[in-house]
Amino acid sequence: MTQATTRIELQPGLCGETERTLLANDHFRVSAFRFSTGVPAVRLHNAPGNLVVLPWQGQQIWSAHVHGRPLGMQTTFQEPVPTRDYLSTYGAFLLHCGALAMGVPGPDDRHALHGELPNAPYQEAYLLLGEDAEGPFLTLGGTYEHRVAFAGHYLARAGITLRPGRPVYDVSLEVTNLRRSPMPWMYLAHINFRPADGARLVYSAPCTPEHVRVRRSVPSHVTTPPGYRELLDRLAADPALHNVFSESTPYNPEVCLYLDYLADAQGWAHSMQVHPDGRADYVAHRPEQLGKAVRWIANTGDERAMGLVLPATAEPEGFSAEKAKGNVQAILPGASRRVSLRIGALLTAPAAETAKAIEAILA
Repeated sequence: MTQATTRIELQPGLCGETERTLLANDHFRVSAFRFSTGVPAVRLHNAPGNLVVLPWQGQQIWSAHVHGRPLGMQTTFQEPVPTRDYLSTYGAFLLHCGALAMGVPGPDDRHALHGELPNAPYQEAYLLLGEDAEGPFLTLGGTYEHRVAFAGHYLARAGITLRPGRPVYDVSLEVTNLRRSPMPWMYLAHINFRPADGARLVYSAPCTPEHVRVRRSVPSHVTTPPGYRELLDRLAADPALHNVFSESTPYNPEVCLYLDYLADAQGWAHSMQVHPDGRADYVAHRPEQLGKAVRWIANTGDERAMGLVLPATAEPEGFSAEKAKGNVQAILPGASRRVSLRIGALLTAPAAETAKAIEAILA
């Protein structure tokens, strides 16, 4: 059982214009600052790198630097903006999407793009410092109570856990239904890596047209250039074409694929973007929790993103379309759903070992 030895309550007032240390020991350091836009942030350090988290704005991981390189997407937003509008502050490394609805709203939908969670105003944020069976840990957590009369009432508990020397971070979200009636449950973890020219995608899903499917619909907020439909046709016929990223391929405005993942004996599915030097970006998720998986790639010149895998409960076509497919789940009164992710980067040797593990899953 996890036993936290120290709990530190965080307040936005701790975040000033000058970054200052809140906590430091042999394994971790925590500092706080405020972006010039006014958004308060906390930086979590361990030996391999650091994460910049927005504790009161969606518990987003705004940026990540591991082994001396930035992991997150390239975007026109250099800093987060204090807004709940999804596209008006676009550039985070990780966003929680959902929970009552998720995806691009269709003509019959009233929900916001990707739901209410991405920029949700968390009412509580805290640090937990302790030790468990795996050794010392540092967790930044928070709670958000969503309450709209006649529409939804739930409590979301988010957490990001660091371990000494580990370049992979544990991310979790638990949602508890506080209403006396079932609530719809839709979720997607929007994880946005930076693509690398010549990088290979290695993942535990069979790369066939049946198991790696191209999304043909185009969101209403984007327009497509000449040749875009032809690119989708080529990927649909041979999805392996996307397994090596090339800067010359115009993923403009974006390309989405739906993948059928297989898990290892411990229930984890694995995805890597292996860079030409052998290092890799890495995500592990549990298909028993998040049975759908989306890959999102953008290369517009302004936005460059490798959504290596966006684990989800449904495809991102909006509430009505996903309900028609049978993909909208329910959380009973008083019940909870939890999702667990592992996100980070691997050096050459661990990346090679993970590639062998993925081969074994697919064998």
